[in-house]
Amino acid sequence: MTRNKGFSDTSASRYSLALYELADEAKELIKVEENSNAILKIISVNKEFNGLIKDPTIKQDVLNNIINKISENFNLQALFKNFLNFLVLKRRFFYVEQILKNFIEICSEKRGELKAEIKSAKKLTQDEIIQITDDLSDKFKSKIRLKYNHDESLIGGLVVQVGSTMVDTSIKNKLKQIENRMTEA
Repeated sequence: MTRNKGFSDTSASRYSLALYELADEAKELIKVEENSNAILKIISVNKEFNGLIKDPTIKQDVLNNIINKISENFNLQALFKNFLNFLVLKRRFFYVEQILKNFIEICSEKRGELKAEIKSAKKLTQDEIIQITDDLSDKFKSKIRLKYNHDESLIGGLVVQVGSTMVDTSIKNKLKQIENRMTEA
């Protein structure tokens, strides 16, 4: 099983890099990245589509028809549509989610963006998220691509992670620290 996972990770990385290079060469990087995000959103929202791409018994012509319909509805860039059809042809469509996520990561890295994640106990407004992103950009002197999650289990405070740097000001963490000190004493 581990051998197959390694193959899929390596395979997905190669396909992602190939898509990046093709899109960059064709000067269609922004459009292909938007298309990738749209497909990833469909995968996360539509359970039927998610199940379909993970089903190895689906025939290639059925998948190609689905890709063509999605392409028409979402006005997918031709290069991107051809790439998806190529994945079907090579029987790699099963990895499309991982390939597209890797592709977006590559795009982000090439733009010099840092990946950041923030969790908060309180639901943040869009203005607060933008303010935090701007503050992090100033602090790290780089563009920040922020992923925000609302986590009520934190009780209060924030958990911010930028790269390998993590700042945990949550009440949950402080209570855990107090508990650890009490058990050590």
